Amino acid sequence: MTTFSLEEISFQIILHAGNARSSAMEAIHFAKTGDFDAANDKIKEADEAFVEAHHSQTKLLQAEATGEGKKPTVLLIHAQDHLMTAMTMKEMAQEFIDLYKRMEEIKK
Repeated sequence: MTTFSLEEISFQIILHAGNARSSAMEAIHFAKTGDFDAANDKIKEADEAFVEAHHSQTKLLQAEATGEGKKPTVLLIHAQDHLMTAMTMKEMAQEFIDLYKRMEEIKK
């Protein structure tokens, strides 16, 4: 297995989770203005960022499975916290989009 830096992977997770969270927040803002196509595009961007974050996680899981796991650090725990928060934000963004769509329909 390729040698990897736990710190590097932690920062990759933080980076991609941050991108996903930003895209989810942008999706909410687009939905708020009634631009649901743009909102859905931002949700797709968030999903793509999550795929990248999960690729980084998979490296850690594979290392663990082959006995090459590394001791978790506070940085890794922080990265996982960012990822879980971003995932929650994306789920909430989808709910907001649905809510704004429903409000738009009621207005019509």
